[in-house]
Amino acid sequence: MTHVFVSPHADDIALSCGGLVASLRELGQSVTILTVFSGAGNGAGGDGLSDYQRTALGFGNKTLWPLTEAFRRDNISADFPVVARAGGQPPWMADPERIELTQQRANTQARQFWQRAAWTRSANITAIETADRPLADLVPVQASLEPIDWAAADAMAVRRAEEERFAFLMEAAVVFLDLPDAAFRGYAGDAELLGAVRDDDEPPFEVLHREIVRLEPQMVYFPLAVGNHVDHQLCHEVGLALLGLRRRWVMPGPDFVGRLSFYEDFPYAWWSDYDGPLPDGRAELDLPVGVGIGASYADISDVIDRKAAGISVYASQVGRLFDSPQGMLDDLYGYHRRVALAGAVSGHAERYWATSAP
Repeated sequence: MTHVFVSPHADDIALSCGGLVASLRELGQSVTILTVFSGAGNGAGGDGLSDYQRTALGFGNKTLWPLTEAFRRDNISADFPVVARAGGQPPWMADPERIELTQQRANTQARQFWQRAAWTRSANITAIETADRPLADLVPVQASLEPIDWAAADAMAVRRAEEERFAFLMEAAVVFLDLPDAAFRGYAGDAELLGAVRDDDEPPFEVLHREIVRLEPQMVYFPLAVGNHVDHQLCHEVGLALLGLRRRWVMPGPDFVGRLSFYEDFPYAWWSDYDGPLPDGRAELDLPVGVGIGASYADISDVIDRKAAGISVYASQVGRLFDSPQGMLDDLYGYHRRVALAGAVSGHAERYWATSAP
């Protein structure tokens, strides 16, 4: 079973849905995180791939180890001191002559494997991009030798790396849509970021609809937009719009009613003492006619420690949101204990608002 979690920013799924994600992965179910506003890119597919290439390479439609800068070997410190060999090479690296011999043998095996096919793919035993193997960094491999300068990296690059590390921890897939964050779209200060969406700032319906349909999920999760962050509001509007779609006779798409749920945005829900979209209207839902909604509780008592570990991955955000790691733990356990009490769950729980048809 495939689950797609729509995340306005890197960290939103870890904060709001990390317990359910951990539980689903323990059950062996597939989880993909769609991180929408992940930078100031030029739209969906910020990895530079066409729709066909993304599908052919399997981006997001199966559990893949995250790639690019997050897991480059030089970014992971050794458990014990490592003394470089002559020439500056790490001790675990094979001699260049042996690597080249292994590469030649791998190429021979690849040619033999693809000889009856209409197309071929060159073997690549390293993560080093060459003229013969230009996609080395676009497909998941063990690691890359290229280091990342954290001091020089911009804030969005750091947040993307943190998102990849969270996906690695949870054994989930992650797809970055690279739409520009609200801060890059002219919103300034908390009053604007947590206020009304501008009339000229349209919800990214086409982008999200295309990606979600491509991933063919059985369940999709959107934010409730508790706290009113404009990026959360825009994603929430897309979720409501998907509920209004109905099957068509030509190339029918999925009916999202019954398979789409809304999650409560943490820590905004904790700060505002949130108690649900019904009946107080603090996150009023403009549901299509005939669509109902009800609370569903996910018992995360056995995985709440793992959720806390996942949030801790976002070092750039923990201090800003909670002042300290201990503050994060206090808020996390307090909130989920309160949610569990509301749902008569023993321990800790996350709450989701599932849609249904009459």
